[in-house]
Amino acid sequence: MGEPFAYFEGNVVPLSAAKVGIMTHALNYGTGCFEGIRGYWVPEDEQVYLFRAHEHFERLHRSAHILRMKVRLSPAELTRLACDLVAKSGYREDVYVRPLVYKSAEQVGLSLVRKSDDGGLEDVPDDFFMFSVPFGAYLDLEKPIRVTVSPWRRIDDNVIPPRAKVTGLYINSALATSEAKVLGFDEAIMLNGDGSVSEGPGENIFMVRDGKLITTGPDSNILEGITRHAVMTLAREELGIEVVERRISRTELYIADELFFTGTAAQVSAIGEVDGRVIGNGEIGPVTAGLQKVFFDAVRNRVPKYGEWCAAVYPVGAGVK
Repeated sequence: MGEPFAYFEGNVVPLSAAKVGIMTHALNYGTGCFEGIRGYWVPEDEQVYLFRAHEHFERLHRSAHILRMKVRLSPAELTRLACDLVAKSGYREDVYVRPLVYKSAEQVGLSLVRKSDDGGLEDVPDDFFMFSVPFGAYLDLEKPIRVTVSPWRRIDDNVIPPRAKVTGLYINSALATSEAKVLGFDEAIMLNGDGSVSEGPGENIFMVRDGKLITTGPDSNILEGITRHAVMTLAREELGIEVVERRISRTELYIADELFFTGTAAQVSAIGEVDGRVIGNGEIGPVTAGLQKVFFDAVRNRVPKYGEWCAAVYPVGAGVK
């Protein structure tokens, strides 16, 4: 495999050639929105499958709309472009695809709008880029991780909308994750302003109690996760588990039967300890283990029922050079 490629300013170029200027609005003010799409290399198929790429690009369109930006390619066109970029780079391993819409004007000024030539208002110009890189496990999948409740609170929807993957919002997540790691934990759990549970810095959270799978809903300032939705579907349809969306209090975490994170990076990661309190027996619980198995089968296109979740990168029968 040679140098990876990027889609930048309307062209496919080597990743090293995709650069933005230091005055770029998004660089200075965080005015961009992005997605993270995981691709799974399946050796027996000689194939990389992008997981729910179309749904990720639909969410990118929604995020862009909130920031007064336009994505000029449809979700279907973006999915094809993502597949083409990964194929051109020739990956034979798991990958991560990063599309980003951003305010591209090189200007100083906070506003998302500016004066037009006719004296009216127009949106600050925007652009789009996308690249892919190799990407392994973000959190340990073989054993439960240790987490702590962060003192950094999740940003409220009327501060920065968490349902949009806004670049500037992620300093909130970076502070929480960094502090957790400095304290010796693997990851953090973030609370809302009212002290209820929101999610992880880059993950949705699930709790098993009394045979039910419980997760926080959109009113808890979460990102409406693509992996979250998939896990809820698999729990209902494959494991026959009731799924409940509701508020979760901090101390409920301590007495849960099982806890786990979901997300593009986290996938399905078991939590074995919160703030020094062991969850369940400290091992990967049966519900989490069951969901891990069916999830990894589904994302590797081994469950025909969920075949539409998997966008094949390489032409069927072409192999990989």
